[in-house]
Parts: sequence; C-alpha cells; structure tokens
Amino acid sequence: MSPEHRGGSTAAPRTLADDLRARDDEALAELLRARPDLLSPVPNDLTQLATRAGTRASVVRAVERLDRFALQTAEAIAVAPDPCAYATLETLLAGEDPGPGQGTPGDPHTGGDPGRGDPARHVAAELPRALRTLRRQALLWGGDDRLHLVRTVRELLTPSPSAPSPTGLGPTLTEATAGMSPGRLQDILANAGLPATHDPVSALAGLTALFADAGRTADLLENAPPESLAMLEKLRWGPPYGSVQTDTPSPPVTWLLDRGLLVRTAPRTVVLPREVALRLRDGRAHREVEPLPPEPVVRREYPQEAVDETAAGQALAALGTLEDLLSEWETDPPSVLRSGGLGVRDLKRTATVLDLPEPTAAFWIELAYAAGLLAPDSEPDEAYAPTPAYDEWLRRPPHERWAHVVVHWFTGTRVPGLVGTRDAKGRGLTALGQGLDRGLTADVRRRTLELLASLDAGSAPTQHSVLEQLRWERPLRGTGSAVGEASGDLRTQLAEWALHEAELLGLTGRGALASYARELLLPGPGAPSAVAGDARTAGELEAAAARTAGRLAPLLPEPLDHILLQADLTAVAPGPLERPLAAMLGVLADVESKGGATVYRFTPASVRRALDAGRTASDIHAFLAAHSRTPVPQPLSYLVDDVARRHGRLRVGAASSYVRCDDDALLTEITADRRSAPMRLRLLAPTVLASPLPPDQLLAKLREMGYAPAAESAEGDVLIARADAHRSPPRTAPEPVPDGPPVPDAALLTAAVRAIRAGDHAATAEHKPSRAPGRAPKPPATPGGGPPRTTSADTIATMRSAVASGDALWIGYVNADGAASQRVIAPVRVEGGFVTAYDHTADEIRTYPLHRITGVAELAGP
Repeated sequence: MSPEHRGGSTAAPRTLADDLRARDDEALAELLRARPDLLSPVPNDLTQLATRAGTRASVVRAVERLDRFALQTAEAIAVAPDPCAYATLETLLAGEDPGPGQGTPGDPHTGGDPGRGDPARHVAAELPRALRTLRRQALLWGGDDRLHLVRTVRELLTPSPSAPSPTGLGPTLTEATAGMSPGRLQDILANAGLPATHDPVSALAGLTALFADAGRTADLLENAPPESLAMLEKLRWGPPYGSVQTDTPSPPVTWLLDRGLLVRTAPRTVVLPREVALRLRDGRAHREVEPLPPEPVVRREYPQEAVDETAAGQALAALGTLEDLLSEWETDPPSVLRSGGLGVRDLKRTATVLDLPEPTAAFWIELAYAAGLLAPDSEPDEAYAPTPAYDEWLRRPPHERWAHVVVHWFTGTRVPGLVGTRDAKGRGLTALGQGLDRGLTADVRRRTLELLASLDAGSAPTQHSVLEQLRWERPLRGTGSAVGEASGDLRTQLAEWALHEAELLGLTGRGALASYARELLLPGPGAPSAVAGDARTAGELEAAAARTAGRLAPLLPEPLDHILLQADLTAVAPGPLERPLAAMLGVLADVESKGGATVYRFTPASVRRALDAGRTASDIHAFLAAHSRTPVPQPLSYLVDDVARRHGRLRVGAASSYVRCDDDALLTEITADRRSAPMRLRLLAPTVLASPLPPDQLLAKLREMGYAPAAESAEGDVLIARADAHRSPPRTAPEPVPDGPPVPDAALLTAAVRAIRAGDHAATAEHKPSRAPGRAPKPPATPGGGPPRTTSADTIATMRSAVASGDALWIGYVNADGAASQRVIAPVRVEGGFVTAYDHTADEIRTYPLHRITGVAELAGP
C-alpha cells in the first residue's frame, strides 16, 4: 500500500472510492490541488469525489498534465490485464531480459541515450515515482499487486482501429478472434502444433500460453517463410493493422493466419494480436521508453556578469521601445477596427516608426496593453491611446517600470506570436484583437524560465534541448492527443516565443538567465518552498518582482542631465536622459540612431517644431547652453536664429484661409513662384493673400516651399501648435484567461477535505435507532444505509438528548428546493421549531427548521 494511505485499514480497496477513503487528509489535499476541477462544487462525500474524478473531461485534463514516463506507465497498464501486477508492468516497460543489443546505450528500440546508462535500470528506479504520480491524481488505485487504472483512463489509452494506441499494440487474441468459428480455432491450434481442445476458451488459452513462451514461439517462427517474417517486422511496432490486396491472401499471409500470428478482421484487413506483438518485442509495450527527461545541451557558458550586463541593456532598451510606442500613439492614435483590434496598416506603420519587424512590434503593443498602459478610448471614432496609468508609470524609476511590465508578461495569457495567423474558423487574428488568449501561456513562460534557472549560472542552452525537456514534461499538453484531436504543438510554439520574448525584456542575456531574474522564481523570505510548476499568488509574485527590480537597479545606468553637441548639427546622448531633458530634446531634434548612445540631429523642420510648440529662440539657446557639456556650435546657433527670424513672418488664418505678412515683397515672391500655383493665391491687399485651401493644408504647402509660416487666431495671435497628448479613460489591465480552475489555497483545501470527510462519515457511518426518553428503541424506517426517518416527537426528543450529552447525530434533511441530503450535526439548542447545531459536513454552525428534518439517528461510532 502506498505511504499516503491511512493506517487504519489493511484490506485491499475494491473501488476508487475505497482507495480514497483509505488515504490521509494530506493525500486528499494533494489530489484536490493537482486536480482543482474536482472542487467545483465541493463533493458531498468520497464516493462523489471518486465519481467526479472518473468523468471524461476531468480525466483528459489530468492525463494531459502527466510527464512522458508517467504517461508511458499508464499506457502500459492500459494494455495489461486488469488488475496488473507490479512485475508485469515493469516487464512491459523494460522488457523481459535485456540481452545483447537490448538496453545498451543508443539502442533505438529501447530509448537508450548515450551516457545515460541502462534504460532498464532507470525504469526500475523511476517506476515508483510514476506510480505515485498516477495514484496522487486518482488515475490509478490499488496496491502494487493489483494495479487498477480508472476506467475512463483505460478507455482513453486503449487501442482501437479509429484511435490507435501510442504503444502501437493491437487488440488481444480474445478481442481479435471474437466471432471466429470454433472449427477455425481448432485449425489454428493444429497448425501451431497445439493439441485440440473442446471449447474456444481453452483454445485461446492455449494460444496465449504459446505466445507467452519465448522458446516455443521461436520454434514456431523458425520455419516461417522470409516474407512472413518481414510482414511481422512491419507490424511489430505498429500500427498493428495491415491490408491485403485481394480477398484471397498471399501464401506468406496465409501462413501467418493459419497459426494465429495474424487474425483477419475484415475480408482485406488483418491485425497483429497484442500477445504476438509483445513476444516479438521481448515483452516491451513501447519502442522507446523514456524514464528520465532529456539532459539540457549547453550551447555556451558565459560569465554571469556578462549575462547580467547584456540583460540589463535589453531591459533598458525595452523601456525605451515602450516609451517610443506610447509617445507615438499619444499624438497619432490608431483607429480600432470595427471587429476589434489593430489594423494591418497601423501595425506596419508602427513597426516602421519603431524600426522593428512587425512580429516584434506586435509583441510590444500587446505587452503595453497587458500592462494596462494602452487601451481603446470611448470616443465615437474609437482609437487606441495611452491610459492615465501610463503617466504614473513614467514617473516611476526605470527598474520599477520594468518590473511592472515583466509581471504582466509573466502572468499574461495573450500570445503576440499568433498575430497574423488564423483561428479555427479561418478568421484573421490581429494585434489587440480577440482570440489571442491561450490559457497555457503563463505556465509555459514560468516553466521555461525555471528550466533556465536549473542550469549553472551563465549557461546558455540550445533552444532544441529546452523544447525537448518541455515536451517530456507535458507530452500531450497543447497537442489534443489525449482526446484524439489533430492540432499543432502549441506548447512548443509558446516556449519558442517565451525564449525570444524573455531576451527582448532582459530576463535573459545571450540566451542565459540573468541573475536578478531568478528572484521571480524563488519564494520570498519566510515563505514555503515553491514547487516547480506551482502557480504563484499575486502577492508572492509582486514581492518577487520587487526583489527582482531591486537587484536590477544597480545594473541600470543613472539618467544623465547633459548631452554633447557636435559641429555637424547633431547631439549625442551618451546614456539614458532625464525625462524633462529627453522630452524637450525630442521636440527640438530628430532621433538619427539608437544604441548605447542616442544621436539626435537638428534640422530646420525640427527647430520650427520647437518654435511651433511655443518655445522662443532665446529659450532654445538657453536650453542648449545649460545641458551641453560642449560649447554650442556656431552652425547650430545660426540655424536656430535663422529659423526663428523667418518663423511667423507669414501668418495663416481662416478666411477660407489667408496669408498675412508685413513684408509685401515676400508676398510678391510667393505669388511669383510657380510652386504656389496649386494654392491659387490672390492678393487682397498689399500684405494679405487669400486661398481656397484650408489653413492646415496652406501651412503644409508653404512649409514644403521652404517658408516658416505660423498659424494665427481670429484675433491675430500666433497659435501654438503643440500636439495634444491623447489619453483613454482609466482602464484596468486585461485579466488573464485561466488555464482551468485556479489552484486552491491551503485554507480552502483544509476546509474542503474536512467537509468531504464529514459528508462521507454521514453517508457511510453505522447508525442506531433513536432513543427518546421513555420510548422503546425503534429500528430506522429505511434500512440499508438510507437517510433515517423518525416521527416529529422522536426527532425533537433525540435532539434535546443530544444537546444535553453533546453527541453527534445523523439526520436526513430536505432543503427549500426539495433536494434531500444526509448530514452529521452536533445540536446546540432546540427551540421555536428550529435546531441550532454545528454541521460537520459544512464545518460551520447552522440553523435548521425541524419540519425539514426527515429523521434522526445516533451514530454508532465517533
């Protein structure tokens, strides 16, 4: 009996419910933690828990979470007789006798891996762990001498023509020969050299015994035609079904059919029986057995300091990319498609602005959305814009801003990698649109980083080895294999994207995990040790992110308050700039290149942009002199003065539009220029030109001609053309889509186990008839474990007696909806037609109307 069973009973369980009843509270809590869907709602008793654990949907979810060896173990039990002994199972996994060529490293038929030793030895060492995994998830029950798979698990993994088993084994001889005439069975016995029998059962037993004996089967095959042996070899590892071209099989096939080595299932279809296949495989159910996960392959080892420096640089670049994205969208917000999401043209435009590939741009857009920094507004023409939370985010230190977005990446379920693909209905998936959530995402991202954390510091593994280990841990997760559905390996794709995105965010550097990122995967001081694969609570993750940010902060450069002006009208920012300096420089100059240092270029258009925003020439000169560590170059001073001198000499207003200038010679120059023909200008007065174009178009045309016009109001004042910073209404970050029910916390598990135990005690406890004072004991009206039924007088009398003695009672109760249940209660007070009692089933004090209690009985035991 497994160690998690309770010590009170040594009898072998007859059902899964009996097996669960024998487990201790810790084992039941572990089951509910591993399969939280069993808790919704909390089962009334252990029988209901066992029934729910055997439903197909719940079993599929549990089987999909098995590692490859636990799954292979379940598959082997599924093709073994029920119940299966431990020794039989070990033979199915490791083979009968690992002789020469079997069990040796690198043997493709045993799954040997050079340097990993003998697979049979690893099977013997790892099989107890695999059985514990299956038992703890209630997929397997019984002792080692009588292993039973839950019926639904066996149905999922048992081979059939429509859904072949992963083992490649076909039906048993009994199943394959169902419907075969007794005479045909006797002919097979005679051809196989076996004595005739009097009935089909003994005939099949004789054939089964023949194929179970390696020596006798070898003698039978010794005289087989070479073509027959070749056919057996083709069907040996599956699929076990073959076809013949005509209704009359060829002599090699006939030879096999006459000896039961093949069985005809249709006029042109034959099958290799399971017993024959196992003999040909030396007793192994799987061609390759994998008791151990594949070892990671380290591509290169780097000093941890180099990894951290690279990752910190990526973290800083990530913040810059997000700021560039959101600053672009706050002045030019893209529209929301009618069907939701971002248009393909807007995605391309944003990728061009950020100088990134479209898939990478989609990642940053989705990350800003997941972090609550971006949302659609509520205007009639809906558009995407930064949220008010973006302004608060900008005011925080860089390491805290980074931690904020990383936490939302870590827990988010939206998959940017799916942008540009199509869903199951053929609809295109767009950035910020519907259909991008995948519940597996957070689990895969966490597990991928945990695998990197398990390596030595500075180790960069190959992507292939990481993906192979993830496939071993969850071979069915994201593939649909457990239910026979055809779909892509989503888990592998998610892992590939997770590795790429972790590098972009600065969680990894050069392919190795940054030291500060390990804090995201470790429990905090005083917290219980984290179990690999367990989800973290929001509070634990926030605390881990704060520790991570604290370790990242010293690696980030301090923001600078200066720039270096150069004679070629450029400025070099040797590092990240303080926010006010960066904002002003972004208006005054254009970014020419980015990297460790950012290069800005001053142009007439950029200087005019600063003047349009309300800055004066003296403001610009003072700004440059205050923030440059080098003298202000004379060409830059001349550029500012020249643009400022010409800025505003022309005034454009609304007539439809007009041009006003105190210098009539300048107006004459404009009208004489052939480039002004599209504007259809005409002279209204010596200092005023009129045009049918709108003011904004007229401004643009004049600027294209090289002039620096300024817009003016109806009162003649210069209009400051500062771009409005668009904001959406306050929006919370989108909630991740959970991958199934949430994992219950310890308090909920304790309460659930207590309630299930109490309900099971109420359903299975022996009870005695009520004994009211002065009345003769009466037997319960409903024998055989049904709810008790007593008269009202007996019920009240028994209740009052239990109040005085403190005994627990077993009652039948019908609620207001007419649903009947059984409960164990300890009465505290009986008055006014109600009984107040501690309900052991619900684990709380409750009050019940006496008229809804069908009967009461004393418990025979504690």
